Amino acid sequence: MSIGLISLATGVLIGVMYALLKVRSPAPPAIALVGLLGMLMGEQLVSALITHAAAG
Repeated sequence: MSIGLISLATGVLIGVMYALLKVRSPAPPAIALVGLLGMLMGEQLVSALITHAAAG
């Protein structure tokens, strides 16, 4: 299994445990996580473009 799938499965398992125990998650709000995902995607896009430009 890839590291990404293991990470996702672990996160879901912890989320289920938090819900069952009625514990509030210390994670930031979902909208903040969407922003973080966008930042990571932008970083990967720029890296790919730079690598492509250097190779071509």
